[in-house]
Amino acid sequence: MISKEDFITKDRLIKGIAKDGTLKISVVKTTDIIKTARKKHGLSLLNTVLLGRALTGTMLMASELKGEERIKMRIEGQGPVGLLVAEANRVGEVRGYVQHPQAEFDYTNGDTNISDGLGVGVMTISKTLYNEAEPRHSSIELIKSNITDDLAYYMVQSEQIPSAILLDVGLDEEGNITEAGGLMIQRMPDAPEGAIDQLQEKMLQFDSISQMLGNGLYIDDIMKKAMDPMEVKELDRQPVDFFCRCTRDRFKNALAMLGVEDLKEISDEGQELVCHFCNEHYNITKNEIEELLMETKAKMN
Repeated sequence: MISKEDFITKDRLIKGIAKDGTLKISVVKTTDIIKTARKKHGLSLLNTVLLGRALTGTMLMASELKGEERIKMRIEGQGPVGLLVAEANRVGEVRGYVQHPQAEFDYTNGDTNISDGLGVGVMTISKTLYNEAEPRHSSIELIKSNITDDLAYYMVQSEQIPSAILLDVGLDEEGNITEAGGLMIQRMPDAPEGAIDQLQEKMLQFDSISQMLGNGLYIDDIMKKAMDPMEVKELDRQPVDFFCRCTRDRFKNALAMLGVEDLKEISDEGQELVCHFCNEHYNITKNEIEELLMETKAKMN
């Protein structure tokens, strides 16, 4: 049973806008999301931080969508992490994975930098929107490979929206996740030039998001602190969770799309299928595959 305090401070996203309409802000707490992702995928410290930032940033971007529209961040790098994917939708469902979840650094090396985890690479943002048959794709080269700066760069280059972004996953000395979250402030058309630059300079003086959450500040407090001295009006708030819509039936239906020859090849034994996003395992029995094969043959007659 969740306590009242835990319910009040659970993972949520809040949106607001400056009273003068010049800036809008989204703040999200993703502590439980990152803990869940780490547990499901067995993430190393390196991947906990990088995937955590990606999940947080993707949820912030998804807050600008409608209904069940969704957004996907795909990063392909030459570093040990390899491929990283994060996806979120407007209703607060977030999921993601990395190609090499156990990839790690030698932290005794003083030159170690988290950016080396991804290395040289490309970030692609895909949006699946209502009334559009195909997703929209936009790509940039990674400029810092730390996800935070790369996402801010993407917002300017591809969306033409100057944005101040903070993404943070806090770890204690034992490597446990303390708190995680992020914020994104975007300039509205009537904002003066340089407003975002000033905010970015201001945020350099902030404690990290994880520290603020750890000190008892919640998303409301962080929103007000980030926008101070401007007054901010709350627009919306919603819960956010690590959630994947994969099901056994969906995987079975995917097998049903295979041709007769492909089904014959795997009909001698059952199949274990694994969801990349949530690492859930589904066992499809030999008998079920044989049934699918018979159904596929029947459709061809």
